[in-house]
Amino acid sequence: MRLLLMMAALGIAVVGNDVNANASVPLPIVEQIGGVQSLAPVLKQITPAVVSIAIRGGTTSAKNSSPGKGQRAQRSISVRDLPADRQMRATGSGVLIDADEGIIVTNAHVIDGAGEITVAFADGRELQAKQIGSDPSTDIAVIKVQVQELAAIPIGNSDQLEVGDFVLAIGNPFQIGQTVTSGIVSGLHRNNVGIGQYEDFIQTDAAIYPGNSGGALVNLRGELVGINTAFLGAGNTNPGMGLAIPINIVRSIADQILKYGEVRGRPGIMF
Repeated sequence: MRLLLMMAALGIAVVGNDVNANASVPLPIVEQIGGVQSLAPVLKQITPAVVSIAIRGGTTSAKNSSPGKGQRAQRSISVRDLPADRQMRATGSGVLIDADEGIIVTNAHVIDGAGEITVAFADGRELQAKQIGSDPSTDIAVIKVQVQELAAIPIGNSDQLEVGDFVLAIGNPFQIGQTVTSGIVSGLHRNNVGIGQYEDFIQTDAAIYPGNSGGALVNLRGELVGINTAFLGAGNTNPGMGLAIPINIVRSIADQILKYGEVRGRPGIMF
């Protein structure tokens, strides 16, 4: 039913000339494939920029799997492969935002305690990544890979999001492979959910599962509008309500990490 409603809404959006007039790229967002409307063309362009992350290092800290204060929120790291030893273990996802420099953003809790980071691309390539820096307070981290022929994801403007906008969540849940889910923006500026020092989340009903942490939340133009980080729900198999860090906050924190090696300010973030 959600897909049918989405397709109907998209059909209207493509016809209207004044819809999203300030968008940085034009619609179309839906194309005809064999007479059927589909988001496959835009996904083919952006999914190569979403990677799977595995780390080798010490044991994962409790904050990675703990629901947080009040037992309300759960980080969406993979809980299927978290041994107590120092073997390589899958922990989450990441998004390539700068193809020339090989810059990938993810959640700080995804690479927490990492001595070695391996990034797996959708085309099967596995590369060693270097940790540039992380900010646990906002749960944002930056890593870097050295490789050519990468395709970064276009960056959107999360300040332009409205409740009701359609979004897609892309990540690598449960180590089953790259997965795309769909939904809408259910709320904005969510805070006091108990998973971080600074909170200003996008809420979505696009399913976010364990392993989706650090993955992409995109609009239907294929622009990155958030980094998926946690879900509110009854358990690991119940996506409940997904939470994502707005991309404008991610960019501010990532830019500071890249420029200074640390975060010197977090303006506009609620706590």
